[in-house]
Amino acid sequence: MATDKAYKVLAQAQDISNKKAKALIDRGIVFVEDKKVKIARAEIHIDTLFRIEYPAKMEILFQDDDIIAINKPAQVDSYEIQDMIPDAELLHRLDRDTSGVLLLGKNRKFIDKAIAEFKNRRVKKYYIAWVDGVIYEKVEIDEPIFTIKKGKAFSMIDKVRGKRAISIVKPEELQGKKSKVHIEIMTGRTHQIRVHLSSIGHPIIGDEQYGSRTQAKRILLHSHQMQILGYTFTAKEPKEILQYK
Repeated sequence: MATDKAYKVLAQAQDISNKKAKALIDRGIVFVEDKKVKIARAEIHIDTLFRIEYPAKMEILFQDDDIIAINKPAQVDSYEIQDMIPDAELLHRLDRDTSGVLLLGKNRKFIDKAIAEFKNRRVKKYYIAWVDGVIYEKVEIDEPIFTIKKGKAFSMIDKVRGKRAISIVKPEELQGKKSKVHIEIMTGRTHQIRVHLSSIGHPIIGDEQYGSRTQAKRILLHSHQMQILGYTFTAKEPKEILQYK
């Protein structure tokens, strides 16, 4: 049976350009049955049937003259959100696969003040995740993280080159050999939660980069709540986390 590169087959099937087809695959939203198409240049049968799962719409949780809080959908880059909102600047970032509370500042004075809060570790950040394995009790992870930022960012525990990183993990629910956990991070290193959970043998479900062998449509990590400068913002859990089985 004839084959061609996945992005070309998708482009033909959807009547779109090769460039757009490759971008859709790179975003992680193209599936064949229940399996994500991960490599745009992989060979695939020319009669393959694709399914594209577009991200949910952006939800504005709150805004005033200083700040805007967004419930970011998974599969959307933080900078894409920034580009959608005129005259607003990201105060922090979430990974593309991470959903939940994302904050942007709306004026220079507030942005500088908020960034100082992040630098001085005065921002409260709470996440929810499903992980491989069973976590029965609270775990505090205090391990330094070093990040290689060439190409696709990759972080690791490194006691020599790493910067201090602290995550507090609390169990909430068990489903067989999977655990739903709440995480509070005291620092904000690149991929901190993903690296820390992997380091204790409990990678986040769907996070193949850091060792998960359980397939999912996305990395099951959600920014649930943030507290900064007297504000508290909460984003409800998306159905893939709330109803995970």
